[in-house]
Amino acid sequence: MGGVATEVWIVAGLMVVAIMLLMGMWARLYRKAGPHQALIVYGIRGTRVIKGHGTVILPMLENCRDLSLELMSFDVAPQQDLYTKQGVAVTVEAVAQIKVKSDTESVLTAAEQFLTKTNAEREGLIRLVMEGHLRGIIGQLTVEEIVKQPEMVSDRMRSTCADDMNKMGLEVISFTIKEVRDKNEYISNMGKPDVARIKRDADVATAEAERDTAIRRALATREAAVARAQADQERVLAETLSMAKQAESTRDLEVKKAQYQETTKKQQAQADKAYDIQTNIMQQQVVAEQVRVQQVEREQQVKVQEAEIIRREKELIATVLKPAEVERQRIETLAAAEKQRLTVEAEGHAASIRQQGEAEAEIIFKKGDAEARAMNVKAEAFQQYNQAAVIDKLLTGLPEVVRALASPLANVDKITIVSTGNGDAAGMNKITGDLAKMAAQVPALFETLTGMNIGDMLSKVRGIGEKAPKPDTLPPA
Repeated sequence: MGGVATEVWIVAGLMVVAIMLLMGMWARLYRKAGPHQALIVYGIRGTRVIKGHGTVILPMLENCRDLSLELMSFDVAPQQDLYTKQGVAVTVEAVAQIKVKSDTESVLTAAEQFLTKTNAEREGLIRLVMEGHLRGIIGQLTVEEIVKQPEMVSDRMRSTCADDMNKMGLEVISFTIKEVRDKNEYISNMGKPDVARIKRDADVATAEAERDTAIRRALATREAAVARAQADQERVLAETLSMAKQAESTRDLEVKKAQYQETTKKQQAQADKAYDIQTNIMQQQVVAEQVRVQQVEREQQVKVQEAEIIRREKELIATVLKPAEVERQRIETLAAAEKQRLTVEAEGHAASIRQQGEAEAEIIFKKGDAEARAMNVKAEAFQQYNQAAVIDKLLTGLPEVVRALASPLANVDKITIVSTGNGDAAGMNKITGDLAKMAAQVPALFETLTGMNIGDMLSKVRGIGEKAPKPDTLPPA
């Protein structure tokens, strides 16, 4: 049992060793390429470029080499002099930054050119190409252009070398000129005219600055003197204006005092005048009130007269006219009937009877005639009474005429009285006086329209009243 266990452990150990040996061999056969390099594999499977990953290299069937993709920086400084377009010998030192392109075709091209060469040999080849192109570019430019426009030289260098670098799988990242020298001090003398011009310009600028300073100092002095003179003038003017203001203030004070006294006297006069005007107004109001009282009394008297006239008219109608009319109609009816009767009887009787009937008819006719005369007397009295009533109506209508004449004033919403102080014929007195004149012209207007005198009409009314028959003196019906 112990021998079997030992054999198992030996077999297990051998298997572990074999596996480790196999893994070591596999590790040696597996090659990896970093991001800064390219692995060029060549052999049974042809040429391959490995970047950023690994691959297995078959022993004795394939082989591989590393190609650096890092940036190469080296100086480009030809030992021989370079001649410019002007024939001036110059020495140019520059720095070039070059690297292998990242695409597979460029990597293969660079591998064909530099895979078996060292870094120094590779840089030497590239430097020779760069120096040759630099010599050609310098020969096309002047010293001034090279010195003053180094970026233009760098751009030309990159564009000129691009084709040759592509053929080698390379690209120019940058080309910078470090220094340009010459043995004949051309470059140092080239700046002397500018230095002299700059110095001259500086001297001129200094002189102009001193001149401008002197001019400005003189201008400042003059402006100060002018300002001082203006200040003095303004001071004198201010003093003069102050004195003038004081005089104006004194004058204004005196004027205001005089105006105040004038206003005081005017207000006193206006107060006195207003007292007189108010006194006149009160007197006018008293007179107007008296006139109004008299007018009211007259209106009451007229109303009493109108009532008396109406009463007498109704009494006359009731006592005289209506009974007389009824009696007249009765008599006429009786007379007509009697006449008709007598006529009928007369036609049927003899001539004697006709004569007797005619006599009786004549008697009746005379009686009716007498009664008719009485009625005429009554009618005439009534007619005269109607005339008095008409006169009374005309007289009672006089206030309406006056009211109609004054009615336009009722439509006036507001009256503004401007009094000129012309005695009693001013202000409210003028309006009341005009109303009184209008009322006084009404009788004349009545006489003009009717052609009758009011005094005569009133006397007729009194005469009619005296002549009118009393009810108890009227002739019997």
